[in-house]
This record gives sequence, C-alpha cells and structure tokens, in this order.
Amino acid sequence: MTTRATVIGVGHYLPERVVENAEFEKTLETSDAWIKSRSGIERRHFAHEDETTSMLATKAAKAALKDAGLEADDLDAIVVATSTADLTFPSAATMVQDQLGMTRGFAFDVQAVCAGFVFALSNANALILSGQANRVMVIGAETFSRIMDWEDRGTCVLFGDGAGALILEAQEGDGTNADRGILSTDLNSDGRHRDILYVDGGVSQRTTGFLRMQGKEVFRHAVEKLAATAKTAMGKINLSAEDVDWIVPHQANIRIINGTAKKLGLPLDRVVVTVQDHGNTSAASIPLALSVGKDRGQIKQGDLIVTEAIGGGLAWGAVVLRW
Repeated sequence: MTTRATVIGVGHYLPERVVENAEFEKTLETSDAWIKSRSGIERRHFAHEDETTSMLATKAAKAALKDAGLEADDLDAIVVATSTADLTFPSAATMVQDQLGMTRGFAFDVQAVCAGFVFALSNANALILSGQANRVMVIGAETFSRIMDWEDRGTCVLFGDGAGALILEAQEGDGTNADRGILSTDLNSDGRHRDILYVDGGVSQRTTGFLRMQGKEVFRHAVEKLAATAKTAMGKINLSAEDVDWIVPHQANIRIINGTAKKLGLPLDRVVVTVQDHGNTSAASIPLALSVGKDRGQIKQGDLIVTEAIGGGLAWGAVVLRW
C-alpha cells in the first residue's frame, strides 16, 4: 500500500466587484477588443478596499471545508500561496487559521508568485507523505490589484483578485497510476530571469512597489517551460498527454494556455479555461480553476489532471493528480 495526498474538498471565493474591460477605456489608451485579443480576458474581480488577502483566503477555505464536510479543527495544517499577504508578518496562513477558529496544527505561507499554488501543493504533499500531517488545506489567494500601476496598460488590465482552496487527506492507494491523489510533482526556478517579471519595491526598500513585466519575454519562457515541466511530471510516472483528462493551467493569458496545449498535443476541449472571467489571479488561478471546473461538471472523481504554472523568479512547476 502507498500513501497518497488525495483531494477531498475544494472551494473558491471571488470579490463582489466585477470590472469589465470597458472600464479601462475611461482612463487608458486601450479597448475591450485590444485586451481580449492580447490576453483573452474579458473581466476580472477586484477586492474592496477593506478586503485583505487573508479574508479572501478564509472564504475560499470555508467553501472547501463545507465541500469536504469538515470543521476547521479537522485540519492539521494550512499552507497559503500568496505574494500579497496582508502584512510583512505574521503569515496570511496564521490569519486564516485564526479566522477559521482552528486551534491546533500549524500554518505557513509559500511565495513563488504565480507558481505559488503548485509549490504549496508539492509542500503539502510532502507533509502528508512524511507523516507530519494527515489533512492539509492548501490555499492560493491574491489581491494583485494592490500592486498595479494603473497607468501601465500592459499590466494593469491583466490581473485580478480571488482565492481558491483544496483539502488534501492521507489515503491508502495501491501504488499505481490508478490511485486517487497526487501522483507526481516537478518544481523549478532560475533567478537569472528575475528582471522580466517582478515588483519594484519591498520591505528592505521601504516601498510596496508596482508589478513590472516584459510581456514578450515572459510569453517566450512560459510556453516552453510550462510544456516541459508538464511532460517531466508525467514522465516520472510513465504517463503521456494521451492519458490526461484535463489540463488545469495557470490562467495568465489565453495565448500562453493555447501555446502550451499545442506543445503538449492536447485539444482545447481538454483544458479548463477561466481566464476570461477572472484575469490572472496569480497563485489563486489554479485552485480557482479547479473549483470552477468541478462546479461546471468538467472535473469528476477519477479524472487525471495536470496543473502547471510559471511566475516571477522565474519559478515554474507541475503537479499530476487523480481527482
């Protein structure tokens, strides 16, 4: 028998404010058609000025707990992937722990920008496989609207706010690819490319800063690296694209999603796409897409899923799991 970190609950939360592309036409030299043609994005959600990342994360966590039929104290750990935590410290995860009323276990954040959820999922898997935890809540949550330069039309139209959550539980499998749960992971980073996607501020610089991106360079790296990490993760367990039911990619840009699917040889009807409604929600995008995909009836128990993401760092990776 083999221990597997198995998904037993999923949920998401999106702020109430919906911002259509047309709203940017009032302040920027842009248009709905231009934004859609470059990114596939039609709208996104922005948090209210009083909403913080931990608040969004807590609402997604509550939805996942309800889906799993659990209470907060049934969890052993919470791992939050975010680049936009409420405070420098303590972690957003400990704030979620408090807001849920969880009085046991431990909580911590992971920061790998848009790849954060893949890194957090891999860490949670390791906690379960090592016996340090039996049930782990993994959350991706962001308020990227807080770090936008509203005069930079190349970036501010691309991002949104939101949160998604999964609950993983240790379950026994047969040690084959037919098992439910996480089957393989692949993580990578290369700091040489940090200047193509970054925020020009931070604690040691005494400023929050704004997101800066070299779009063409990010696109070039994204398609190549996302396809490669997905193939590597599948190759570790002797699977190929033909075995996959759904690719659930980081929802950054429809052209990146299409390019990666093409490199993997997968048709778009096997890709869960939510970027048109959410924009790029960074670490929240994959769990949001998983939750929405389940709600749509796309993702069903037993489906083989590949998630892959790339973010600032550069950091990128993939996870193969059976739902």
